[in-house]
Amino acid sequence: MDEYMSNPRVWGLSCPGLPEEIGRARRWVREILGERPCAEDAALIVSELGTNALRHTASGRPCGTFHVVMALSSHVLAISVTDDGQADTTPEIKRPGPEATQGRGLGMISALTAHIDVRSGPQGQTVTAELTMEPKPTRDGVACC
Repeated sequence: MDEYMSNPRVWGLSCPGLPEEIGRARRWVREILGERPCAEDAALIVSELGTNALRHTASGRPCGTFHVVMALSSHVLAISVTDDGQADTTPEIKRPGPEATQGRGLGMISALTAHIDVRSGPQGQTVTAELTMEPKPTRDGVACC
């Protein structure tokens, strides 16, 4: 089937705003990425961004949702999570003290990624994290991650 797919490849998943959907989003990421070295980092990123959407926006309210998009090219994996909006704050990388019980998620994602982007729109906020990967040659000479 891969010979019929173009580059970049894009996948999307919409999830009800329930805590158990974070696990489903992680499994979805791992299933798509398979044995690629970035799979576990990508699953962690989706988990953190999805959890932030549920905790800090209308996504975690009754009837809330969050949306995940992954775009994979030969050099970059971009993971975006869009929430339902109504947040009191904009996501930002913080440096919490050692006793803090939260606030480390985006900092951890920042350490794993080449770039983080936060965009606010009328329907909510989208946080995109980009993982840069070394392309690996395949049998037919085409690079893949």
